[in-house]
Amino acid sequence: MTDQCVFCRIARGEIPAKIVAESAACLAFRDLNPEAPVHVLVIPREHYASLNEVKSPQVLADVMQLAVEVARHEKIADRGYRVVLNINSDGGQTVFHLHAHVLGGRHMTWPPG
Repeated sequence: MTDQCVFCRIARGEIPAKIVAESAACLAFRDLNPEAPVHVLVIPREHYASLNEVKSPQVLADVMQLAVEVARHEKIADRGYRVVLNINSDGGQTVFHLHAHVLGGRHMTWPPG
């Protein structure tokens, strides 16, 4: 599955993306269809189809740590931002590689949808 996974291919540098930040474990890049002025995806470099496959809390710690770095880099950390994980089809996941959406640059409403 990882050979055809679009996010795995981005992580390997096979598909270009606008990289915002990276670490040894994760990569952050701009969403192609932004839902907010700042919309960055944070992915683990290792393939997990969804949150349900993650066995180590370190994976989530790495994703969340890079999400905070993205918020600081994009200058939305102090005003506020949202980090969203969509899990499987009913949760709104459309690319089956674990990823967090970092959204900000405008007031976020609730409920999200």
